Amino acid sequence: MPRQPPGASADASQAARRAVGHVTGMTGRAAEGVVGVERREDGGWRVTVEVVETHRIPDSSDILAVYEADLDADGELAAFHRVRRYTRGRVDHP
Repeated sequence: MPRQPPGASADASQAARRAVGHVTGMTGRAAEGVVGVERREDGGWRVTVEVVETHRIPDSSDILAVYEADLDADGELAAFHRVRRYTRGRVDHP
């Protein structure tokens, strides 16, 4: 993905695409999708990405994980960590 000039601020969709690239590159796992995007006060982004950690049969028993990727204002990875793991068929109740 092309690098933005220093100080350029990505929009949410650009930040999400970059975060997916960072997370899949770091984990070696396929992304299911972006489940959250948040603008940070420093001009960067926190993007939450869901990935398949373990494929199982049936698919409803796949192990998924949620990762948070913090990007700086240039779209570069500043921090990255796994937030949680769960089975695909599991539904969270508030």
